[in-house]
Amino acid sequence: MEIMQKYTTDASRFLMIEDCMIHYRVEGKGPPLMLVHGAFSSCHTFDEWTNLLKSKFTIIRFDIPGFGLSTGFVDKVYSINRFTRFMAKFLKRLNIPQVHLAGSSLGGWLSWEFTLKYPKMVNRLVLIDAAGFVQEDRIPLPIKMMRTPFVDKIVRFVIRKQTLEVFLREVFVHQDRITDEMIDRYYDLFTFRDNQESFFRLVNSKFVDRTRRLKEIQHPTLIMWGEQDAWVSIEDAYIFRDRIPNAELLIYEDLGHLPFEEAPKSTSKDLVQFLGRKSASKSAKMKAVS
Repeated sequence: MEIMQKYTTDASRFLMIEDCMIHYRVEGKGPPLMLVHGAFSSCHTFDEWTNLLKSKFTIIRFDIPGFGLSTGFVDKVYSINRFTRFMAKFLKRLNIPQVHLAGSSLGGWLSWEFTLKYPKMVNRLVLIDAAGFVQEDRIPLPIKMMRTPFVDKIVRFVIRKQTLEVFLREVFVHQDRITDEMIDRYYDLFTFRDNQESFFRLVNSKFVDRTRRLKEIQHPTLIMWGEQDAWVSIEDAYIFRDRIPNAELLIYEDLGHLPFEEAPKSTSKDLVQFLGRKSASKSAKMKAVS
């Protein structure tokens, strides 16, 4: 299949878990670091981070069931708990008992929920513009559209590449970082197989706000946030910092929702510094240009 050939590499592997064919990659050497992507995305969002980090870490990344090149759940039931159970099974199948865990947006939500549920499987936690505060008045436009009767049907069946480009430009501050290749990737993988249906099922699931339990996370935690994030409020960054006991916060003044993809060099250096440091430092605001 053309899309499969286009978006796999020599590092691509496939594994059956819960009736899902999962696309994943394990690259590099050193302590294991698992990267979890967000909605509308795939493990490919971490391509540049992987190239910069794989000399120091074993980078583990995968397409969440129903996203990227991975197939979705057969029963079409999606929930945060189900994703975190899947992540635990995935790591056990790879025989990896513990990882540094970094997640972006939805992947950030999955990462802190996973840490609560499986604390012994996580060494250090990194939340990148993470979701998880269930507030109806602050839902990103694409998700709001998919949760609106009649509008959702239009989006699901007639979504165009230009629509995905509009969404992508919302999450980047530096528009010159958005390439035609990037737009093609986001569109190709979002519209691949039943991925649109999986996304629709996910965003229309009933979510439970468990952010009150963030205080239970004792792991050293780095919160990385683009100050100009148009999808997840900068206010949430401070709430994560204040509720997680051993957390530090880095705010990037000139970046948006995907700081690791918008400024991979500077953000990867900050990540390496955090993972190698013995203790957390105070919050910092900084510019990040790569």
